[in-house]
Amino acid sequence: MSKNLVIVESPAKAKTIQKYLGKDFEVKSSFGHIRDLPKKGMGIDLETFTPDYEVSADKKKLVAELKASVKKAEMVWLASDEDREGEAIAWHLAQELKLNDNNTKRIVFHEITKTAILKAIENPRKIDQNLVDAQQARRILDRVVGFEMSPVLWKKVKTGLSAGRVQSVAVRLVVERELEIRGFQPKSSYKVEGIFLNNNKQEITAKLKKDFVEEKEAEAFLTQCKNTDFKVLNVETKPGTRTASAPFTTSTLQQEASNRLGYGVTATMRVAQRLYEEGYITYMRTDSVNLSQEAINGAKAQILSEYGEQYSNPRNYTTKSATAQEAHEAIRPTDFSVKTIGDVQLNKLYQLIYKRTLASQMANAKIEKTVIEIGNAKLPQHFEAQGEVIVFDGFLKAYGIVKAEDDDEENNEKLLPKVSVGEDLDYKKIEATEKFSRPSARYTEAGLVKKLEELGIGRPSTYAPTIQTIQNREYVDKREIIPHEREIVKMTLGKTDLKKEVLTEKFGGDKNKFVPTDIGEVVNEFLTQNFAEILDYGFTAKVEQDFDHIANGEEQWKDVLQGFYKDFHPRIADVEENADRANGERILGVDPKSGKNILVRIGRFGPMVQIGEQDDEEKPIFASLMASQNIATITLEEALELFKIPFDLAPFEGQTVTIGVGRFGPYVKWGETFISIPRGEDPLSISQERAEEIINEKKIADAPIASFKGEPVTKGTGRFGPFIKYQSIFINVPKRYDFDNLSQNDINELIEAKLEKEANRYIQQWEAEKISIENARWGPIVKHGKNIFKIPKNSKDEKYTAEELADVSLDEVKKWITAQDKNAFKEKPKKATAKKPVVKKPAAKKPAVKKK
Repeated sequence: MSKNLVIVESPAKAKTIQKYLGKDFEVKSSFGHIRDLPKKGMGIDLETFTPDYEVSADKKKLVAELKASVKKAEMVWLASDEDREGEAIAWHLAQELKLNDNNTKRIVFHEITKTAILKAIENPRKIDQNLVDAQQARRILDRVVGFEMSPVLWKKVKTGLSAGRVQSVAVRLVVERELEIRGFQPKSSYKVEGIFLNNNKQEITAKLKKDFVEEKEAEAFLTQCKNTDFKVLNVETKPGTRTASAPFTTSTLQQEASNRLGYGVTATMRVAQRLYEEGYITYMRTDSVNLSQEAINGAKAQILSEYGEQYSNPRNYTTKSATAQEAHEAIRPTDFSVKTIGDVQLNKLYQLIYKRTLASQMANAKIEKTVIEIGNAKLPQHFEAQGEVIVFDGFLKAYGIVKAEDDDEENNEKLLPKVSVGEDLDYKKIEATEKFSRPSARYTEAGLVKKLEELGIGRPSTYAPTIQTIQNREYVDKREIIPHEREIVKMTLGKTDLKKEVLTEKFGGDKNKFVPTDIGEVVNEFLTQNFAEILDYGFTAKVEQDFDHIANGEEQWKDVLQGFYKDFHPRIADVEENADRANGERILGVDPKSGKNILVRIGRFGPMVQIGEQDDEEKPIFASLMASQNIATITLEEALELFKIPFDLAPFEGQTVTIGVGRFGPYVKWGETFISIPRGEDPLSISQERAEEIINEKKIADAPIASFKGEPVTKGTGRFGPFIKYQSIFINVPKRYDFDNLSQNDINELIEAKLEKEANRYIQQWEAEKISIENARWGPIVKHGKNIFKIPKNSKDEKYTAEELADVSLDEVKKWITAQDKNAFKEKPKKATAKKPVVKKPAAKKPAVKKK
């Protein structure tokens, strides 16, 4: 047995570190935290703020193995990550494994390289209790906020909802941006652009320095230009520079990976984690732009070797954020001589990090900016053309130029031809186009991270989980926003005439941007009205500063929690007692047929519109909103249209055809088959002809692609990716197969592997009782219906073998189940039949559309 036991939190990290240490070291993984607050219940004594940590069931075996390894080791090295989370993991290990201070050492490193690991072992330290307490404070405060605010939402809004200190603020940002967009009043103006030709017939595109508010002003200006001789009035050339950006922090990496690679925040962190654990980059959760001298020297050597001395400009950067930990480093390569790595996905992100770090140590780019003024003394306004020439590329040689998300497409500067002052120019055409002002853009994942960082909300380790949480809770989503259309006027002055035309442009559409859901808006409104301080950006940022003060030893963590809770808890009690229910209810108007109110609100199954109210003699009738609709913006006319659904068309091939809207959106129901209507199509516009097209497309998609033992095999794409279906079995198709061109051998291989797996699944099965003993991922289990039960140890206090389980009787298995759930076999009392409060909405029949 090795003298030294090293414990890290990740198996990949353990594997990499094991390579660098000799036979005297054994490296084991804790697979993250080995203990935490209990999943059920608060788990915190709110008098003393003492947490009741527990080892989760799935970690008990691992903890037992680690305890056994600790007993055999002479020295235990706790080598979890260097941030607060990592420090807390080390502390929990020390507590649960009952480690002795005399033979326990804490080591940290910014990168997983042999040099860094050996250096860390030479410089061990004790567990930093201040960092642990800062993490405990965050964990406990977030648990308290979630556990006390969420039940208020269940009571006042809708069951199953949750609230959180940071997640609720993130949702607020998305909601406020959406409200800003809705309330935005676009203003039109006329922008004028001309294309001019010099003596060599080279084109110069120039913009008028002034926009016109009125169409007649723009038209008058173009008329004035018709017989004007244009000249170059001025040429100004200015030298300039472009400076490289600092090396990556967590948030800037997430933003740039989004802009350049199209990666989401969670995907970026997953790939970065692998790069770190495999030793390619330094630690990927950091808010520092600092580089070690070793890194600066490494980058310099690579730049001199690859580009030459004129490209080298070693420097260090300082972080603007007062809370950044400068002892940490920016995200950078561990070895600048490694330019690429084999894994394609890892390499994309690695290249981004490599080039950004290298560029940060390179010389500024030198540019020459040229501005040409074009016009005539008779004209009230002149045109201006701007262009840039890169005189020396500097850092751009490594990093290139990327267009920022919010750059104006119209401001792209071009290379301009040589002209001189006084030179005559001829216009090719001059256009005045009506343009509308635009509201602020919706947040992308990267944009939301940037905003949270600007406000001081959250820290590097919290961005990705926060953004994942608000999507998982369905408070925000990235649904496609269908654009609207509007008319714009465009006037073009050619050499012979002035042409005016009315064009149609699309606006307001969006893809892959955060949009609040109906429930997200209702929850946000309720929380901001009743818990204004918790959702206040300044307050949330201050809490982060309190955690920083705890980490620095400047405040006691339980004092911070007590100070928060003494104001927070009374507010919870007051809101629970006195606040009104919130469901976003809005009266749209009166139903022209019944004279009853039509209102929209959040119902048990989501956003809905209803005709009539609960206390009316006749019960209300309901209709679900479509995915593209919103309770805050739907109109009376749009609501009335929803009651026309479902409707029947003429039968097709002997089966009924119905158009409806369900939980997963609009559909065509053909017989018993539900077929989704393509996104963006209005179900009310579906004619008989279109319905038959959709049905035929489905028939083609569902047609057998092969057969197996005489039975048809079909394929499709579902929630979990591409699959093939044989009999009633769905079989996922891994990426290593070419899904579009599956061969018969591929199909045989996939089905046989699945059938073999299914054959080995059951050790025993009693179908009538819905009881089985099955092989699961972590060993045999008992299933009763949908519930899973553990298998106790046998009479020898040992685990049952597969052979023993094959002989166990049904009565014995029932005893195991009853020991874990005493009500498992008790007959459930039948619910009293209650009158349904909902009158089924009438199916307004739509006449079949005859084919012409």
